[in-house]
Amino acid sequence: MDQPSNPSNPDRGDIAELLRIMARLRDREHGCPWDIEQDFASIAPYTIEEAYEVADAIDRNDLQDLKGELGDLLLQVVFHAQMASEQGAFAFADVVASICEKMVRRHPHVFAQVQADDAETVGRNWEAIKRDERASAGETDASALAGITRGLPEWQRATKLQSRAARVGFDWPGPAPVLEKLGEELAEVRAEFARGDVAGNHARLQDEIGDVLFVCANLARHAKVDVGAALRHANLKFERRFRAMEALARADGTTLAELSLDRQEACWQRVKRQERETPDP
Repeated sequence: MDQPSNPSNPDRGDIAELLRIMARLRDREHGCPWDIEQDFASIAPYTIEEAYEVADAIDRNDLQDLKGELGDLLLQVVFHAQMASEQGAFAFADVVASICEKMVRRHPHVFAQVQADDAETVGRNWEAIKRDERASAGETDASALAGITRGLPEWQRATKLQSRAARVGFDWPGPAPVLEKLGEELAEVRAEFARGDVAGNHARLQDEIGDVLFVCANLARHAKVDVGAALRHANLKFERRFRAMEALARADGTTLAELSLDRQEACWQRVKRQERETPDP
């Protein structure tokens, strides 16, 4: 088999060298025991994790880190392709050919004589082409919701379900009625908590809280806000403020765990005031 010419210093920008490195790692006699043991299912979580790390680098506007994270994500594609090649299913070149063919087919306004003057028209054409592809593949599901994968993060799938429904007119006319619906769903959650038996009422609470989250996703869609980005920013904000609270407690010679809830809340409010008083760089 082909071996990397110099694994410690691979040729810059040579995808063939990366493919040779991956093949060597999977070599049954001379490869890496960990890499050899992996299969599609065991690698899939790493693929998802690397995609999120790419998104994180973008969110932080760290282009140097983005370069490395994109490389990690590319390695995941190469890893899956290598395993498929070993089974005789397909090779990396087939993956490249498949996406090239798909991009040309789904952009007739670029590669063929189809008119599309705005992104909205492009989106409609894209979905129509995807429907034709599913029909050609023997897909019999004619629903407007057909083709939305169950492998998506649920917040993303919720948004896609709502967007598809909106294309056939099943949608709120604006954010105001969505906010009203959110209030209704929150009231139903309160009613379930008021029953008192949280453990025994778990299924109902799960159902009602799910409705709240679904409506929140719909509200974000109407605001043209990406739910994942919004939640990621909220997580980062909470982490930043919580770490600042811990720092305040250390400065006072104690720990956050040793403070009462009232004093913890005072720290939280102090951190928020400091953020408002600190000018943006």
